[in-house]
Amino acid sequence: MLGAYTTLGLGGPAREFVEARTAEQLVSLVADADRKVVPTLILGGGSNLVVADEGFDGLVIRVATRGVTVKRDGGQALVTVQAGEDWDPLVARAVEEGWSGIECLSGIPGLVGSTPIQNVGAYGQEVAETIRCVRAYDRKTRQVVDLEARQCGFSYRDSAFKRDLSRHVVLGVTYALDLSEMSGKIAYKELAARLGVELGESVPARRAREAVLELRRSKGMVLDPSDPDTRSAGSFFTNPILQPEAAAELEARAPGHPRWEMPGGAVKVPAAWLIEQAGFPKGYQRGPVRISTKHTLALTNPDGEGTTAALLALAREVRDGVREKFGVTLVNEPVLAGIDLL
Repeated sequence: MLGAYTTLGLGGPAREFVEARTAEQLVSLVADADRKVVPTLILGGGSNLVVADEGFDGLVIRVATRGVTVKRDGGQALVTVQAGEDWDPLVARAVEEGWSGIECLSGIPGLVGSTPIQNVGAYGQEVAETIRCVRAYDRKTRQVVDLEARQCGFSYRDSAFKRDLSRHVVLGVTYALDLSEMSGKIAYKELAARLGVELGESVPARRAREAVLELRRSKGMVLDPSDPDTRSAGSFFTNPILQPEAAAELEARAPGHPRWEMPGGAVKVPAAWLIEQAGFPKGYQRGPVRISTKHTLALTNPDGEGTTAALLALAREVRDGVREKFGVTLVNEPVLAGIDLL
C-alpha cells in the first residue's frame, strides 16, 4: 500500500513498484515506462503527496539515489546532492560544515529532489535563493539536462517542474551556499521574535536552525511518531497571492486583514487566517480526519484510520467555506496522485 510511503499514511496499492538506487537506473526506468506508455508516479519522501484510496494504476518508482559532493567556488560551497537524499540531514550538515543559506529550512520532511519542484520555503528562505543548477531527465527530449536556476521558473511555492509534473524527473540539485557560520538575514517576523533580533539581522546558523525546529515542533511540523498532528502532508494550502482587484475586494470584506505587500500592488494573505476566520479552527474534525490541533494549514489523519476521500472532503469544505466568506479560492500545495480537488 502506498500509504506506507507517505507521511499522511493514506493511499492504496500500486500496480507495480520499483526502487531506483542510481540516477542512471532512474532514467532507464522512466524512459522504459514512457516507451511502453505506462503511467508513472515518481515517489520521493511522500511528505507532500496525497494518493487515491484506489492506489495508482501504473508504475511507482521510488527514488533512493544517494550521494553528496562538495567543491569550493570563491566564498561559496557548491553542494551537489542526489535526488534521493533526505533534506533535513543535508540542512544539519550544512550548519555543521559552515554552509549558510538553508538553515531556516530545517525540519522540512522529504527528499532533495522535491525541493526545486515545490520551491520549498519557510521562515523567510526558499531554495530558489540557493539553487545553482538542477540536473533532470527531460521526458520530452529524452535527454539528461542541466538547468540553471533562471531556467527553472521559480516563484512562490512553484516552479516550471511543478507546472508540468509529467516532463522532468529531478536527478540531483546543486546548491550554492555561503561559507559562513552566520545565517542569512532573518526575514520572517515570527522567527525574528523567537530569536530576539530585528528583521534583517543575522545570527549563528546553528541558533537559527534550533529556533526554526522549535517553531515547527510547536506547530506539529516536524515528523514525530508520538505526535498525531504530524501525520499530515504539511501545509495543505498555499498562501494566496491576490492581484490588486482581488486584494481590494478582500479588503472590502475584511478591512485590515493581515497581509504581506507584494510587487505591483499584489498582496499575499495568510491562508491560516482565512481558514480560521471562515469558521475552521484548529482541531476541526470531520470523521477520522481533522485540521491539526497546532496548525490550521495542516490536514491530518491523526489515528491512521482515515481515507483519502475523507481528507479531500474536508479540504473541499475548508476551501469552499473560505471562498464563500472571502471570495478567495485556496489552492492545494501537495501533489495529488489519481485524484483531484474539484
